[in-house]
Amino acid sequence: MNALFARIVVLVSGAAILVVETLATRLVAPYVGLTLESTSAVIGVALAGIAAGASLGGRWADVLPPRRVAAGALAVGGLGVLAVRPLVRVLGPALGPGPLAAVLLVAASTLVSVTALAMVTPAVTRARLAQVDGAGAVIGGLSAAGTVGSLAGVFLTGFVLVALLPVAVILLVTAAACLLAAALTAVERTRAAVTATAVTAAVLAAALVAVPGRCDVDTVYYCASVQTDPADPDVRVLVLDDLRHSAVDLADPAHLEFAYTQRFADAIDAAFAPGVPLDAVHVGGGGFTMPRWLAATRPGSASTVLEVDAGVVELGRRELGVAEIPGVDTRIGDARSLLAALPSASADVVVGDAFGARSTPWHLATAEFAADVHRVLRHDGIYVLNVIDHDPWGLLAAEVATLAARFPHVALLARPEQLAPGGGGNAVVVASDLPIDAAALAAGAAARGEPGSVLGDEEARRFARDAPVLTDDRAPVDQLMS
Repeated sequence: MNALFARIVVLVSGAAILVVETLATRLVAPYVGLTLESTSAVIGVALAGIAAGASLGGRWADVLPPRRVAAGALAVGGLGVLAVRPLVRVLGPALGPGPLAAVLLVAASTLVSVTALAMVTPAVTRARLAQVDGAGAVIGGLSAAGTVGSLAGVFLTGFVLVALLPVAVILLVTAAACLLAAALTAVERTRAAVTATAVTAAVLAAALVAVPGRCDVDTVYYCASVQTDPADPDVRVLVLDDLRHSAVDLADPAHLEFAYTQRFADAIDAAFAPGVPLDAVHVGGGGFTMPRWLAATRPGSASTVLEVDAGVVELGRRELGVAEIPGVDTRIGDARSLLAALPSASADVVVGDAFGARSTPWHLATAEFAADVHRVLRHDGIYVLNVIDHDPWGLLAAEVATLAARFPHVALLARPEQLAPGGGGNAVVVASDLPIDAAALAAGAAARGEPGSVLGDEEARRFARDAPVLTDDRAPVDQLMS
């Protein structure tokens, strides 16, 4: 095996490992959430597979022809890449959410392929070591090639491939590269081995495409779909991963389907005179429910939408009529960095709707982010934030405490049964420099069937108790949700 070919083979295997592990985070998110635990599971399983593969590859290359070991490992690795997505889609619903489920799902779907691909480098190294003299250069060169491949895999996947190609296509291309490398590496190619590999690859490729998942489209960050509400054919529901994120009534833009958006509307209507146009900033676009509502109920309003995922916006334009909403300025990127670029005292309302049921962008939950929200708001402005949490309400209490440390006045909107033992769901926190009209909020909530769902400033602060104020230095949001 000449030096150039050896380095190419090692580079391909290293790149394939990182492609699989980078995509694994996205593939498991609809079932276990996109959390610190799920990311840690992906990294941990990858390291375990790499360690196991390095050990097995070295041992087998000492007792078997090294090129045969490398070729076999590439073939198994390529077939394993094809199996990753079908395995996630079959096992994900059965395992459900949680840190342990994340580890099991990632391991079941990726450990075989990663372990096999990690066997390639020691096997190729053994094939190249004809004598002790010069062994250091051989080992160093192949190690560097593997590292370059890993870097290429992670950067190309994260920065280029996911934005350009569907996940299924990326996996197919990666598997094809591994199988081609296996064929070129093998010294002997028997008809039986080639046929078996080809048939297995064809079956797994078909499963990769055919096994159904939960989404219409894989965006950069989400498994996204739009579903019609069976109770109302005019209502469309945007589902991101496994969260029913937004509901849009195509026939009535002033209609708000979800209770948490109704609470947003109550807070806005209690703070501002009816019909007055507002300048709003939306942290998270989703289905653009609130920009649509503002445009319909307060004509002339301007909505700046900060959405991290261009794919979600495109899906909204295609199926939810987002492009037809007047006064909307959509900016793609991380909400924290985009908010930092907005002028001070430029908004009447900031709407926070980027938190999920299983994951929370921690950097949007901290006191530092709240301070930037406060900077962007005018003196009479309000911040309304949707938080999804469950008993014992660790995240919600911490978020109330965090906003209460920055804003003079806070309120908490949630039904009494939600805050009872065993309860959970969406709660809305309202924060402002000016006193919040809790009586008006309570009247609005009672009128639409949620009596007793408003905690004023004193009650909200009592609810927060001794919960920690979240900061950039310490914001364990995933653990608080758990």
